[in-house]
Amino acid sequence: MKLAEALQERADLNRNIEQLKSRLKASVLVQEGEKTLEDPRELKKELDGCLDRLEYLIKQINLTNAKIVVDGLSMTALIAKRDALILKIAAYKDIVSEAAHMNYRARSTEIKIIAAIDVTAWQKEIDILAKELRLLDNKIQMTNWTYDLIA
Repeated sequence: MKLAEALQERADLNRNIEQLKSRLKASVLVQEGEKTLEDPRELKKELDGCLDRLEYLIKQINLTNAKIVVDGLSMTALIAKRDALILKIAAYKDIVSEAAHMNYRARSTEIKIIAAIDVTAWQKEIDILAKELRLLDNKIQMTNWTYDLIA
């Protein structure tokens, strides 16, 4: 199994676990004398199976990511770099958005609020970081489809 396939299965399992939790919650209470639409014992068994498989996949994905080296960095390091870039870009975008708000004055005697940062320079840096993120993400995705999951 390729690493990318394991990642897809992990995502599917996470969605399935959420659905099973919802179905279980809907099946744990019933009016006296009535039956639930689904058997909570069967749902629990299915949930436990999904959680066991998820645990296995997470462990194997993490072991695989720690052993794969791309451009001198482990996949774990590349993923950490990607995650940090995503947070940095989001933070910068929020800051630029705040600084870019235009403040109009009704009269010349009112206080004028101006940006304390160079919005254009910050936006250019965001564009550079976004390109870096795209290239890094492409490298990670390519690697995910190249390497097999450690079994």
